[in-house]
Amino acid sequence: MDDQLTWNDATAQAVLVREGAVSPLELVEAAIERIDRCNPALNAVIHRRFAGARADAAGELPDGPFRGVPILLKDLSATHAGEPYCEGTAFARAAGYRAERDSHVVQRFKSAGFIVVGRTNTPELGTTITTEPRAFGATRNPWNTEHSAGGSSGGAAAAVASGMVPVAHGTDGGGSIRVPASCCALFGLKPSRGRVSRGPAPGEAWFGCSVDHVEARTVRDSAAVLDQIAGYFPGDTFVAPTPARPYAQEVGANPGRLRIGLLEKPAQSGSNGDPECARAVRLAGRLLESLGHRVEIAHPASLEEPEFQRHFLIVVATAVAASLAHWSELLGREIPPEEFEPANALFTQLGRSTSAPDYLESLLWLEGYRRRTVGFWSEQGFDLLCTPVLALPPARLGELSDPVEGQRRVLETLQFTSQFNVSGQPAASLPLHWAPGGLPIGVQFVADYGREDLLFRICGQLEEASPWVGRLPPVHA
Repeated sequence: MDDQLTWNDATAQAVLVREGAVSPLELVEAAIERIDRCNPALNAVIHRRFAGARADAAGELPDGPFRGVPILLKDLSATHAGEPYCEGTAFARAAGYRAERDSHVVQRFKSAGFIVVGRTNTPELGTTITTEPRAFGATRNPWNTEHSAGGSSGGAAAAVASGMVPVAHGTDGGGSIRVPASCCALFGLKPSRGRVSRGPAPGEAWFGCSVDHVEARTVRDSAAVLDQIAGYFPGDTFVAPTPARPYAQEVGANPGRLRIGLLEKPAQSGSNGDPECARAVRLAGRLLESLGHRVEIAHPASLEEPEFQRHFLIVVATAVAASLAHWSELLGREIPPEEFEPANALFTQLGRSTSAPDYLESLLWLEGYRRRTVGFWSEQGFDLLCTPVLALPPARLGELSDPVEGQRRVLETLQFTSQFNVSGQPAASLPLHWAPGGLPIGVQFVADYGREDLLFRICGQLEEASPWVGRLPPVHA
């Protein structure tokens, strides 16, 4: 039973509860034991909510499909009333700040029956792709602890990959679910813009680029959880089209013969990428052809536009400046940019120096970019795009957080994900390849806006054809 509780996915654990084979409290106690055992080596969990989780498990739980299953919340976006919330910042940790209310996604996790056992590590404000905040220390990759677990949902990914919990909450504003999934050999899907409510926080943060979901080991867990957390809350800015049927029913369904564009290396001139990341996509293309799909070397021409990074950077920088003002209000004191880490201090300065007309110009440019990008699907007739998740394999700790060279390396690595946050399209990372040294390399699939159903069908087919769940990292429960 111990192995079942560790490596059964959330769907299977919920079945054990419904059948009476295990109680919610037993599931929680097993997760607590695994966190205590694995976390010292990984630093994935930064807040333990063990007493509260035990009380929840022993009490009356909602009769949702995941009743009794433990989950971890990322220390970003998902506020949990009365619990610590820092967004990776040292000043919020020092102030002992606790959230005043549940975010909508946390309300839905609870309604589904999940039990929150703690919070996971994230980089400061979630603005980079490695989880190494000064406030809480670095999260290590369970496949090689000298390497990054990715970011910004790095703590969530390391926790799931090592078996602490079957799923963990994550957010994705520029790749922050897909990047850690790639680094830690998980399935990570970024839903369409407006699929999951961002409330009660403003829905247009980061130009509406950021969305909540989970890091998962199986495609069926990702689909079934999305069924529970998706949907409109009154006042939401963006609302994605309602699916024809539950996403859980798409996993295992025949996707049909699809037309899939293949992009092996960065489309930006001057960025070559790593040969192993390109090889991962080539091998995925061969697998897709063996399954009967039509694969072509093709990609949206918009991915070649060099102006993208500048306009996206302006959106992020102004959001960081706004975050500093928000935290100053919450804590009741003026927080200077110097209390941020160097990269976010620079973002704040850029955000504050950006005029309203310049900011609006970037928003309008990105609006046009979105329309140019989705034409690959709506006008050119492709069903999917297949790319690497990252241009380089998982970095060593310190390489992406270096105050001098870190930002250049981040931009060099992050070539394939943030474009689809801007376009609002659903995109998923699949663990289909491992480099010779044993580090995982994810392959990304992007569908048209609102077509998570198609992604779940093709990802379920690939999971069956090239299963990954039985492959465990060196650091695991």
